[in-house]
Amino acid sequence: MSKPSPITESAEAQALFDKVAGLSTEAGDPRIKQIVRRVVEDACRIVEDLDVTPSEFWTAMSYLTETGQANEFGLLMPGLGIEHFIDLCIDAKERAAGIEGGTPRTIEGPLYVAGAPLAKGEARLDDDPEDGEVLIVEGQVTGRSGAPVAGAIVDVWHANTLGNYSVFDRSQSTWNLRRRIETDDQGRYRFRSILPKGYGCPPHGQTQKLLDRLGRHGQRPAHIHFFVSGPGHRQLTTQINLSDDPYLHDDFAFATRDGLIAEVVRVTDPAAIAAAGLEGPFSTIRFDFALNPEVAHAPDPVVVRPHAEAA
Repeated sequence: MSKPSPITESAEAQALFDKVAGLSTEAGDPRIKQIVRRVVEDACRIVEDLDVTPSEFWTAMSYLTETGQANEFGLLMPGLGIEHFIDLCIDAKERAAGIEGGTPRTIEGPLYVAGAPLAKGEARLDDDPEDGEVLIVEGQVTGRSGAPVAGAIVDVWHANTLGNYSVFDRSQSTWNLRRRIETDDQGRYRFRSILPKGYGCPPHGQTQKLLDRLGRHGQRPAHIHFFVSGPGHRQLTTQINLSDDPYLHDDFAFATRDGLIAEVVRVTDPAAIAAAGLEGPFSTIRFDFALNPEVAHAPDPVVVRPHAEAA
C-alpha cells in the first residue's frame, strides 16, 4: 500500500498557508509575509510528521504564553541554541563578504543596559561593597592587522558574586559592574572589578522546566560581557569565559568559543600585592580584542533588540 501524500503538500493546505500569509493581497509587509508563510507551513509539517496531538499542541502554547509572561524568552533562545545559531549564520555571511579573523563573536544575552558611565583608559566597576576577590582586567583593542585602535569603546558588564546583574537586581546600585571605557592612544583599556560567579536559570522558571524535560542543566560559567567598537571597525559583541570555571565547556547557552577563554592568574606574592595597592591576593586577566574593518555588503553587526533601561 502506497503511503498517502502529506497533508501539508495538498492544494487545500497550500492555499490555506498562502491565505494566512496574506499573499492574495498587495497590502502588508512582503518580508513579514515571506517569514510567516514559511513559519506556518513548517509548524504544520511538524504537527503532521510527529503526529502532535491537540493536547500536546495546546500544552506547548500554554508553555510559550507563560514564558512570555515570565519574560524568559531571553533565556530560552540561548538555551535552545538559537542565539548561537544566529551567530553561526552571521559568521558565514561575513566569510562570504571576505571578513576573516578577529576576535570571535558570541551571544549578547538578555542583561545589557545602555548608558553606563564612560571612563578614559581605565575604570573601576565595583560600586557596591562586596566580599568578592579583586579582579584586574587589561588589554588592547587592535585592528585585524594588529594596529592599535585609539578611542575605541569597551562596553563591559558582568554579574556579582551571587550571579546577579545590576538593574535587574534592585539591591545593587544602578551601574554596579557596568562601565564604558575609551581606549588610550595605544588602544589600551584597564578595569578593576571583582571576580564574577557563574549562575543558572531560575530553578522553577520556564526555561529550566524545559531543560529538565530534556535532561539538561541550566548553568552558565563565570563570564564577562563586552561590546567593543572603534572608528572604521565593525562592532564586536562577545564575552569571555573564565578558564577555571567547571562549566567552561558545558555552558547551557552555548556561548563558549575558541578564542574567548580568559586565563585567570591569581596573584599571591606580597610584593605584587603591595605594588597593586591591595591588601590581599587578587586575580588578573589579560585579554586583547581584534576588530574587523567595515566592508561593503557585510551583515550589520549591531543587533537591534529591546534592552532594559536604568531606573
